[in-house]
Amino acid sequence: MHYLLLIYADEKVLASKSPDEQAAILNAWFAYTADLQASGKLLGGEALTPTTTATTVRVANGRTLIADGPFAETKEQLGGYYAVDADHLDEAIAWAAKMPHLAAGGSVEVRPIQVFDAPQL
Repeated sequence: MHYLLLIYADEKVLASKSPDEQAAILNAWFAYTADLQASGKLLGGEALTPTTTATTVRVANGRTLIADGPFAETKEQLGGYYAVDADHLDEAIAWAAKMPHLAAGGSVEVRPIQVFDAPQL
């Protein structure tokens, strides 16, 4: 089964770190990614730019409305994701629990990826 591991953290924490501390954090993520890739479970993943670069789109009364920033103000922001092929939820949770940012108070949302049958044309 495929799962999405959504990475949440306070992006201000990383921004407040020194360049050496940021490099160490990045290296921890590179090591995690290498372990996940070596396991054969990694389907893909990406880091996201800070929420200051986000644009929220809504449609109301037939008009497209855009706003700078994320949809909601929260303590933690979505910073990236991994898509994994796990045998079951417990395995996906085990990979999520190894993420380096958890020790600093971040969180991971583990969510199964829904698969739809393609329509027959």
